[in-house]
Amino acid sequence: MTAFEGWWPYVFIAVAGWLATDLWRWLGVLAGNRLREDSEILNWVRAVATALVAAVIAKLILYPTGVLEHSPLWLRIGSVAAGAAAFFIGRQKPAIGIATAIAVLVIGLWGLGF
Repeated sequence: MTAFEGWWPYVFIAVAGWLATDLWRWLGVLAGNRLREDSEILNWVRAVATALVAAVIAKLILYPTGVLEHSPLWLRIGSVAAGAAAFFIGRQKPAIGIATAIAVLVIGLWGLGF
């Protein structure tokens, strides 16, 4: 038994993962250098990225797992609303909105006895 016998799956996953993601990153850099910031394709990419983030957040709110699965829907929606309000009030800084949403959720869960 050699020292690397048990490690080959991990090395394969690391190399395959690196190749699969790094190739697309470099192609994105090459293609991105040729795009204007106000181009229609870049506006479309931004819209798709925003829609994907919104879909993930909606899924986490409406169909949560773990402790959030047992929390009431009004608390989850309220924490997102509080985070959004803090985001806009706090000069559109994402950290403020995220921290506020988490704080409201934690305080609400604590108050409900979770």
